[in-house]
Amino acid sequence: MTTNPKPNCSVVIPVYNSEESLPILISRLEAVLPAVADRFELILVNDGSHDNSWQVIRELAREHLWIHAINLMRNSGQHNALLCGIRAAQYEVTITLDDDLQQPPEEIYRLMAKYQEGYDVVYGSPNKMPHELWRNFSSRFTKKAMALVMGVPRVINIGPFRVFRTDLRKAFAEYHNPRVIVDVLLSWATTKFAVVRVDEQPRPYGKSNYNFWKLASAAFLVLTGYSTIPLRFASMLGFTVFLFGVAVFLYVIIRYFAEGSLPGFPFLASIITIFSGAQLLTLGIIGEYIASIFNRSTDRLPYVIDNEINSGCKTKVE
Repeated sequence: MTTNPKPNCSVVIPVYNSEESLPILISRLEAVLPAVADRFELILVNDGSHDNSWQVIRELAREHLWIHAINLMRNSGQHNALLCGIRAAQYEVTITLDDDLQQPPEEIYRLMAKYQEGYDVVYGSPNKMPHELWRNFSSRFTKKAMALVMGVPRVINIGPFRVFRTDLRKAFAEYHNPRVIVDVLLSWATTKFAVVRVDEQPRPYGKSNYNFWKLASAAFLVLTGYSTIPLRFASMLGFTVFLFGVAVFLYVIIRYFAEGSLPGFPFLASIITIFSGAQLLTLGIIGEYIASIFNRSTDRLPYVIDNEINSGCKTKVE
């Protein structure tokens, strides 16, 4: 009886202020990866950490020859660091997860099993949202916006725990915009997405770097950086307000001929407020697109590598 060979895997983890959790994470990955992959490597991308994360990564890379360590010159953002690691991956399957131990490495086999059913991208979605109510709401809104832009509205459980075919990166090989959302870039190459439920754990060290405004900004970035949906919304809003204005005009004319008087100042002030708000909203949306064009025109790179440690030696399970 023959069994399907285990694929070769590259694990990519963006690191930010995680000196305490990294040794534990590496130990758990070392125990898990031989069961799901023939050959494997771990790419740790230090995203401008302010603690001793880079020193810890360097020590781990010296101890474990299957670790490829990359240090960015400054904090570029989680998705930018992730893009850097994805481009450095050498094997046919890429696995991504966070550095905070919330996504248990022991759940990787669930994603791999689903991936081997023929999907190109598989997400690990938590059975229970682990954050506060406002954070969960913001996260769901961001994921919904992302799924809409990606063209996979049914796959709303998008997150940092992923397994995907490494060669999907061909679709964004020439992408150099500093505003990066990896999930949207993956959707440029495929629509074969799937989700499996996993058990996430509370964060044992530190606290999340995301707050309400960062999550809201991420959602707005997804919408204005990768789609024209907000512009179409602005057009529809303008048309709707125009129809409302026509209706108000007809109301004023009818009331004038019926009663011989016109509505007073409160009515006029409310109309002005509605129209002014619609104009400012539309201008704001257009401004976001102009800012996106500006970012592209500066030719700023999504990340800059300072130095890296790559032994070139990978682990193989015999």
